[in-house]
Amino acid sequence: MGAFWLVFIVNIVMVSLVQGQGSGLQNGFYSSSCPKAEAVVRSTVESHFNKDPTIAAALLRLHFHDCFVQGCDGSVLISGSSAESSALPNLGLRGFEVIDDAKALLESLCPGVVSCADILAVAARDAVDLSDGPSWTVPTGRRDGRVSSSSQTSSLPSPLESIAVQRQKFAAKGLNDHDLVTLVGIHIYVYTCIYK
Repeated sequence: MGAFWLVFIVNIVMVSLVQGQGSGLQNGFYSSSCPKAEAVVRSTVESHFNKDPTIAAALLRLHFHDCFVQGCDGSVLISGSSAESSALPNLGLRGFEVIDDAKALLESLCPGVVSCADILAVAARDAVDLSDGPSWTVPTGRRDGRVSSSSQTSSLPSPLESIAVQRQKFAAKGLNDHDLVTLVGIHIYVYTCIYK
Protein backbone atom coordinates (compact mmCIF):
# COMPACT_ATOMS: atom_id res chain seq x y z
CA MET A 1 0.00 0.00 0.00
CA GLY A 2 2.84 2.43 0.80
CA ALA A 3 4.13 2.35 -2.77
CA PHE A 4 0.70 3.32 -4.07
CA TRP A 5 0.54 6.32 -1.73
CA LEU A 6 4.05 7.43 -2.64
CA VAL A 7 3.50 7.21 -6.39
CA PHE A 8 0.17 9.00 -6.05
CA ILE A 9 1.72 11.78 -3.99
CA VAL A 10 4.46 12.33 -6.55
CA ASN A 11 1.82 12.62 -9.23
CA ILE A 12 -0.35 15.00 -7.20
CA VAL A 13 2.70 17.21 -6.74
CA MET A 14 3.28 17.07 -10.49
CA VAL A 15 -0.30 18.14 -11.14
CA SER A 16 0.11 21.01 -8.67
CA LEU A 17 3.26 22.24 -10.34
CA VAL A 18 1.94 21.78 -13.86
CA GLN A 19 -1.02 23.96 -12.93
CA GLY A 20 1.30 26.85 -12.07
CA GLN A 21 0.66 26.79 -8.35
CA GLY A 22 4.34 26.56 -7.46
CA SER A 23 5.35 30.16 -8.10
CA GLY A 24 4.28 31.77 -4.82
CA LEU A 25 4.45 28.78 -2.51
CA GLN A 26 6.92 28.40 0.33
CA ASN A 27 7.51 26.24 3.36
CA GLY A 28 6.31 27.92 6.52
CA PHE A 29 4.19 30.51 4.72
CA TYR A 30 1.99 30.93 7.82
CA SER A 31 4.80 30.82 10.39
CA SER A 32 4.25 34.47 11.37
CA SER A 33 0.64 35.12 10.37
CA CYS A 34 -0.90 31.90 11.77
CA PRO A 35 1.79 29.71 13.37
CA LYS A 36 -0.63 26.95 14.43
CA ALA A 37 -2.25 26.58 11.00
CA GLU A 38 -0.84 23.17 10.10
CA ALA A 39 -1.31 21.82 13.64
CA VAL A 40 -4.97 22.84 13.56
CA VAL A 41 -5.49 21.12 10.20
CA ARG A 42 -3.69 18.01 11.46
CA SER A 43 -5.76 17.78 14.65
CA THR A 44 -8.98 18.27 12.68
CA VAL A 45 -8.10 15.56 10.17
CA GLU A 46 -7.04 13.25 12.99
CA SER A 47 -10.31 13.80 14.84
CA HIS A 48 -12.34 12.86 11.77
CA PHE A 49 -9.98 9.99 10.91
CA ASN A 50 -10.39 8.48 14.39
CA LYS A 51 -14.16 8.36 13.82
CA ASP A 52 -13.96 7.18 10.18
CA PRO A 53 -10.61 6.02 8.73
CA THR A 54 -12.07 6.04 5.19
CA ILE A 55 -12.03 9.84 5.38
CA ALA A 56 -8.32 9.66 4.52
CA ALA A 57 -8.99 8.29 1.04
CA ALA A 58 -11.87 10.74 0.63
CA LEU A 59 -9.63 13.74 1.40
CA LEU A 60 -6.96 12.55 -1.01
CA ARG A 61 -9.58 12.12 -3.73
CA LEU A 62 -11.04 15.56 -2.97
CA HIS A 63 -7.59 17.11 -3.36
CA PHE A 64 -7.01 15.30 -6.67
CA HIS A 65 -10.35 16.49 -8.07
CA ASP A 66 -9.50 20.03 -7.01
CA CYS A 67 -6.02 20.03 -8.53
CA PHE A 68 -6.89 18.38 -11.83
CA VAL A 69 -9.53 20.91 -12.88
CA GLN A 70 -7.85 24.32 -12.63
CA GLY A 71 -5.00 23.80 -10.23
CA CYS A 72 -4.98 23.38 -6.47
CA ASP A 73 -7.10 26.45 -5.76
CA GLY A 74 -9.85 25.04 -3.55
CA SER A 75 -12.49 25.72 -6.20
CA VAL A 76 -13.96 22.24 -5.66
CA LEU A 77 -14.99 23.45 -2.21
CA ILE A 78 -17.28 26.17 -3.58
CA SER A 79 -20.92 25.14 -3.46
CA GLY A 80 -23.69 26.05 -5.85
CA SER A 81 -25.85 24.52 -8.52
CA SER A 82 -23.34 25.27 -11.28
CA ALA A 83 -20.14 24.84 -9.22
CA GLU A 84 -17.55 22.07 -9.65
CA SER A 85 -18.89 20.27 -6.58
CA SER A 86 -22.27 19.78 -8.27
CA ALA A 87 -20.84 18.25 -11.45
CA LEU A 88 -21.41 14.56 -12.11
CA PRO A 89 -17.76 13.49 -11.60
CA ASN A 90 -17.76 15.17 -8.17
CA LEU A 91 -21.09 13.99 -6.79
CA GLY A 92 -19.43 11.22 -4.77
CA LEU A 93 -16.78 13.45 -3.19
CA ARG A 94 -16.61 13.46 0.59
CA GLY A 95 -14.58 15.24 3.23
CA PHE A 96 -15.94 18.75 2.82
CA GLU A 97 -16.88 18.80 6.51
CA VAL A 98 -13.24 18.21 7.50
CA ILE A 99 -12.12 21.26 5.53
CA ASP A 100 -15.06 23.29 6.89
CA ASP A 101 -14.20 22.33 10.48
CA ALA A 102 -10.51 23.21 10.05
CA LYS A 103 -11.42 26.50 8.38
CA ALA A 104 -13.79 27.43 11.22
CA LEU A 105 -11.09 26.78 13.82
CA LEU A 106 -8.51 28.73 11.83
CA GLU A 107 -10.87 31.65 11.34
CA SER A 108 -11.27 31.88 15.12
CA LEU A 109 -7.47 31.94 15.53
CA CYS A 110 -6.35 33.89 12.47
CA PRO A 111 -9.30 35.48 10.64
CA GLY A 112 -8.90 35.76 6.88
CA VAL A 113 -5.36 34.35 6.78
CA VAL A 114 -5.30 30.65 5.81
CA SER A 115 -6.70 29.73 2.41
CA CYS A 116 -9.06 26.80 1.92
CA ALA A 117 -6.77 25.62 -0.88
CA ASP A 118 -3.91 25.27 1.60
CA ILE A 119 -6.15 23.58 4.16
CA LEU A 120 -7.13 21.00 1.53
CA ALA A 121 -3.50 20.38 0.47
CA VAL A 122 -2.32 19.98 4.06
CA ALA A 123 -5.34 17.83 4.97
CA ALA A 124 -4.57 15.45 2.08
CA ARG A 125 -0.98 15.10 3.29
CA ASP A 126 -2.11 14.51 6.88
CA ALA A 127 -4.69 11.95 5.75
CA VAL A 128 -1.98 9.95 3.95
CA ASP A 129 0.32 10.19 6.98
CA LEU A 130 -2.42 9.03 9.37
CA SER A 131 -3.00 6.04 7.06
CA ASP A 132 0.60 4.94 7.58
CA GLY A 133 1.65 6.45 4.27
CA PRO A 134 4.55 8.86 3.90
CA SER A 135 4.55 12.44 5.07
CA TRP A 136 6.07 15.38 3.24
CA THR A 137 6.40 19.11 3.56
CA VAL A 138 3.56 20.99 1.88
CA PRO A 139 4.60 24.41 0.61
CA THR A 140 1.77 26.82 1.36
CA GLY A 141 0.61 30.21 0.17
CA ARG A 142 -2.08 29.15 -2.29
CA ARG A 143 -4.82 31.62 -3.03
CA ASP A 144 -8.39 30.44 -3.12
CA GLY A 145 -10.05 30.30 -6.50
CA ARG A 146 -13.11 32.49 -6.84
CA VAL A 147 -14.54 30.74 -9.90
CA SER A 148 -15.98 27.25 -9.82
CA SER A 149 -17.84 25.94 -12.84
CA SER A 150 -19.25 22.47 -13.29
CA SER A 151 -18.45 22.67 -17.00
CA GLN A 152 -14.73 22.75 -16.20
CA THR A 153 -14.88 19.28 -14.68
CA SER A 154 -14.96 17.83 -18.18
CA SER A 155 -11.16 17.80 -17.88
CA LEU A 156 -11.40 15.11 -15.18
CA PRO A 157 -10.65 11.65 -16.53
CA SER A 158 -13.59 9.27 -16.57
CA PRO A 159 -13.53 5.47 -16.51
CA LEU A 160 -16.15 5.61 -19.25
CA GLU A 161 -13.77 7.34 -21.68
CA SER A 162 -11.46 5.66 -24.11
CA ILE A 163 -7.77 5.42 -23.35
CA ALA A 164 -7.12 7.86 -26.20
CA VAL A 165 -9.34 10.51 -24.58
CA GLN A 166 -7.77 9.94 -21.17
CA ARG A 167 -4.29 10.25 -22.69
CA GLN A 168 -5.30 13.58 -24.22
CA LYS A 169 -6.60 14.85 -20.87
CA PHE A 170 -3.41 13.86 -19.08
CA ALA A 171 -1.22 15.32 -21.81
CA ALA A 172 -3.11 18.61 -21.48
CA LYS A 173 -1.93 18.69 -17.84
CA GLY A 174 1.65 17.88 -18.80
CA LEU A 175 1.34 14.28 -17.65
CA ASN A 176 2.39 11.15 -19.53
CA ASP A 177 1.12 7.58 -19.94
CA HIS A 178 2.91 6.42 -16.78
CA ASP A 179 1.10 9.15 -14.83
CA LEU A 180 -2.19 8.07 -16.40
CA VAL A 181 -1.77 4.43 -15.39
CA THR A 182 -0.60 5.39 -11.90
CA LEU A 183 -3.36 7.89 -11.21
CA VAL A 184 -6.16 5.79 -12.66
CA GLY A 185 -4.91 2.78 -10.68
CA ILE A 186 -4.67 4.68 -7.42
CA HIS A 187 -8.02 6.32 -8.11
CA ILE A 188 -9.61 2.87 -8.23
CA TYR A 189 -7.76 1.91 -5.06
CA VAL A 190 -8.87 5.08 -3.25
CA TYR A 191 -12.44 4.58 -4.49
CA THR A 192 -12.53 1.04 -3.06
CA CYS A 193 -11.18 2.34 0.27
CA ILE A 194 -13.95 4.93 0.46
CA TYR A 195 -16.82 2.68 -0.54
CA LYS A 196 -15.77 -0.76 0.75
